[in-house]
Amino acid sequence: QRNISLLTFDPDGDHVQCRYGSNSNECYTCTPPSVLSLSSNLTAFSPTSSSNEGSYAVQLMMEDFPRQTINLTHYSSGTTSISSSSSMTRIPIQFVFKVDPAAPSCTAGEYLPRFLPPTPEHGAQFFIDVNEMIEINITAEATQSDQRITELLFSGPFNMTKSSSGSGYFTLTWTPSFSQYDDNETHPICFTVQANSVYQSDLRCVIVRV
Repeated sequence: QRNISLLTFDPDGDHVQCRYGSNSNECYTCTPPSVLSLSSNLTAFSPTSSSNEGSYAVQLMMEDFPRQTINLTHYSSGTTSISSSSSMTRIPIQFVFKVDPAAPSCTAGEYLPRFLPPTPEHGAQFFIDVNEMIEINITAEATQSDQRITELLFSGPFNMTKSSSGSGYFTLTWTPSFSQYDDNETHPICFTVQANSVYQSDLRCVIVRV
């Protein structure tokens, strides 16, 4: 089984959960992929037969819940009470999940790349100022003789850059500008590494506060 950790984060400290879309306003063909199981912030893929190879559309909703009952006041509609079991907002999360042919071994670090120190853990937070540069060093390995870490795939701020000092050694560099500052604004950065055989590592995401 492989686990895919979703970045569920709210800067206000609200409790964030994910669920599958359940109606026509949230999803198109709302049947969840049979190869996945979902908890509040974790998607798990269980080994399947070769007949399950292919691409699957994953349509999720991410919701935030207050830690305790709160009152929200709107100038036109008055005050509304929201309990800890009622979501305040929700946003759609949609992506394609591809099931490749089976790897010779599912042990992380052999064919499937695994992260090594000093790679930050999933959910790590960094604090920087405007015009201050941050470097995120990422190291990974795949030990089988025919495997080589060839690519770092990432998402983050538009002006983030990637460099490599050799197979399995990468650095993400970013210097936030004034236009990317908004009083303790948070920026998510997610990454995975890929071997020459297209096998990928786990997904990790971190938060940078400016």
